[in-house]
Order: sequence, then structure tokens, then C-alpha cells
Amino acid sequence: MTEEIMLQGCLDNLSSAQEALYNRFSPRMLGVCYRYAHNREDAEDMLQEGFIKVYSQIHQYKGSGALEGWIRKIVVHTCINVLKKNKKFSDSVDLVHASSIQISDNNIPSMLQAKQVVECIRLLPIGYRTVLNLYAIEGFSHKEISTILEIEESTSRSQYTRARALLEEILVKKKILQKPRENVRMVSIK
Repeated sequence: MTEEIMLQGCLDNLSSAQEALYNRFSPRMLGVCYRYAHNREDAEDMLQEGFIKVYSQIHQYKGSGALEGWIRKIVVHTCINVLKKNKKFSDSVDLVHASSIQISDNNIPSMLQAKQVVECIRLLPIGYRTVLNLYAIEGFSHKEISTILEIEESTSRSQYTRARALLEEILVKKKILQKPRENVRMVSIK
């Protein structure tokens, strides 16, 4: 089924078109949800809720960008709304993990296997994980993140910095990333 036929079928509320849309995009969108969710069941619930919104808002898609990007945006916002509704974001932004964290000026090597990195990102506290996903993966600015999460822009920046540092620490502990030796500075977290 072509994208145009699928879209028209969804506009006409045809279950076969909705199923085709879901089958085409749900595997990638489940990956998006999985980055925000605590477990697979939560990710599947987010995905389901996201697609319900996609179907109800399909008339707003104007074709000016990729359909997948439009769906991704709805799914990301759905994930954030679920986290807010369950107060999971605001309850987990505390800094209980360390009194100081090493931050390297080097970037995480791009050759790391994506699955390993995603699993390590999922180990971050949900507040850190959410900001990291929105900024580094989804490409939102700190200003946009502050609006979405209803936090200060400076909070978004500091959460991202702390998330990166903690992720680096996790990657080193799991021996996915070698411990940085150069350009390391200690940052005190209070």
C-alpha cells in the first residue's frame, strides 16, 4: 500500500489503512518509546497511545515533511505527556547518584553499537534520560525542552550535562567506552 493510499484510508477511518500505517511505522516508533519508558510494557502502552493520537490527528498532516517525522513528533510528545501524567519525570530528577562525576571533552565514539548505548541510556534516571533523548537524539533545543517539560532552560542544560556525564560513567563501567585519560575535569554536583 502506498503512503498516499494509506493516508487517505486513515482519513476515511479504514481499519486496513490504519493497520498498514501501524505495521510500517510501529517498529521504529517502539524504539523511540523504549528510550523514554521504564520497561517494554510501558513502551508498548506509549506506542499504543501515540498511534491513537496519530489516527485522530492524521487530518493535520500536510505532507510538507516526512510522514515518519510527523509520527515521531507525536509519539515523542505522547511519551513526555505519559511521563508527566504519571509524575515520573519530576520525581526522578534528583541527584542521588554521585557527589562528583568525570566529564570528558571527547565525544562518545560513534562506532559504539546502538543497542548497547540505548541500554545504557535506559539506566539513567528518567529525568536525565528524557532530556538526553530530547536534546541529543530528537534534536530539540533547550528552550523547546524547557517548554515541553515545564522546566527552566538552565535546568534542561544542567540535566543534559549531568546525563552525558553519568552516561559516560556507565559506558566506562560496562567497558563499552575506555576510561578517558585526557581532558578530564571534575565537576561537583550539589
